Amino acid sequence: MALSHKYRKTLTFQQWKIDPLARGQSRGITDVMTLPPTETLLDLRGLACPMPVLKANRALRDMAPGARLRILATDRASVADFQSYCRETGHALVAFTETAGVLSFVIRRRAETQPS
Repeated sequence: MALSHKYRKTLTFQQWKIDPLARGQSRGITDVMTLPPTETLLDLRGLACPMPVLKANRALRDMAPGARLRILATDRASVADFQSYCRETGHALVAFTETAGVLSFVIRRRAETQPS
């Protein structure tokens, strides 16, 4: 299956990257290469609290409503942080897994509220 150019590019935001295709297999994450086209990967491994949530928040602000963001992190505090973050912001924590010490979160961006 060939991917369009749209999903091959790597977007750079300051010092961190959002990489939809990721180099996950070379880092031991095998499910990363099977990302759906509507899902973006944010690799935040090695960052400590509160940076994973802050960087995910920034990425989600630039995404379309309903889009999914997969976050890879190694900080154990991220589990509680992302649960609280989603509860407070209205985004949906769709999935959470842990493989070989790497935490994977999938967050679906909330729909924009309609003005009354």
